[in-house]
Amino acid sequence: MEKHAKGAYTLIGEGTVVEGEITVPSPVRIDGTLKGKIETAEMLTVGPNGILEADIIAKSAMIGGKIKGNVIAEDRVELEANATLIGNLKARDLVINEGAVFHGNCDMDNGKSTKV
Repeated sequence: MEKHAKGAYTLIGEGTVVEGEITVPSPVRIDGTLKGKIETAEMLTVGPNGILEADIIAKSAMIGGKIKGNVIAEDRVELEANATLIGNLKARDLVINEGAVFHGNCDMDNGKSTKV
């Protein structure tokens, strides 16, 4: 993905339904419904009314809504109190707030080997 001007922001508003594959170089906020796949080089925010049946690739993600699909984040994923994630997750850091639901496998490989 090419880097574009800072400040650009993509919003999928409440009541909007999008089906397909989306690639965005800037931060994205989803308050509507997305079915398919989304990839962003920046932060993905899923609002409390956001519903995704999609695979996600992002630099980081703040999830407040519902996701059914796999999430791959380069940095951090945070599941807010009312979030639901059903799918596998790969991220360097993961925060699951009290009340969030997560069903799936989590891979937090940061590239360092740890001896137990």
